[in-house]
Amino acid sequence: MDLAGIFTLLFAAAGLIVLADKAIFEPRRRRQTAGLIAPEPPLVYYSRSFIPVILIVLLLRSFVFEPFRIPSASMMPGLVDGDFIVVSKFSYGLRLPLINVKILPLGEPHRGDVIVFRLPSNPSVHFIKRLIGLPGDHIVVRNNRISVNGTPIPLEPDGTYSGGYGFTGAALALEEFGANRHVVMFAPDRYATDFDAVVPPGRYFFMGDNRNDSDDSRFPTVGFVPDQYLVGHAVRILANWQIPGLPDWRRIGMKIR
Repeated sequence: MDLAGIFTLLFAAAGLIVLADKAIFEPRRRRQTAGLIAPEPPLVYYSRSFIPVILIVLLLRSFVFEPFRIPSASMMPGLVDGDFIVVSKFSYGLRLPLINVKILPLGEPHRGDVIVFRLPSNPSVHFIKRLIGLPGDHIVVRNNRISVNGTPIPLEPDGTYSGGYGFTGAALALEEFGANRHVVMFAPDRYATDFDAVVPPGRYFFMGDNRNDSDDSRFPTVGFVPDQYLVGHAVRILANWQIPGLPDWRRIGMKIR
């Protein structure tokens, strides 16, 4: 169960405690004290106090923003292991927590967006990848070059990676979706994975920016991702902290491209 589920259960439990006290136990205390107001038991007092706090946190996490930590190298060089990111939950519509049903459409995913989604085969696991294919798109990947509906995605060499993390010397390139450009990586000691298929209705095709080291929609472990599994649009890096070690203050507030 994710944190939204935990907060939902806490909110429900606190509410039931307060309601039960109001309906059953408070009248009993009044009878025992001849109508005088008796102090609330500590459990009831703390439950009543925590209800608004839990509600605010639940609403923020469910409908506004949610933090995540990057645990892998699949989105390098833009996102690295230890990045704490913030995800906009309302970019693609408001969804009810737990059941993930969209109740208010506010926007649609765009090709090139970096998106957190639930793994279809195991919804308790969150992945973060770049959206490459929209419903109905014909996606072809050949030797790390992408074509969408017969149009090659512009790719321009951009030197080599020198930031460490085991990928120093990997080739970099600037990839372009419309007016948006981002850097992708091609590790030299790993194989390129080709792909050719049409994205089914209501589903999306994702790839990692570290193209030769990403478990993404090219593989059956991920596959095409249904709309209801989208969590939100990754927008900012809050901080980077690899434990053990010190935070990397240079990454605070960086925009995710």
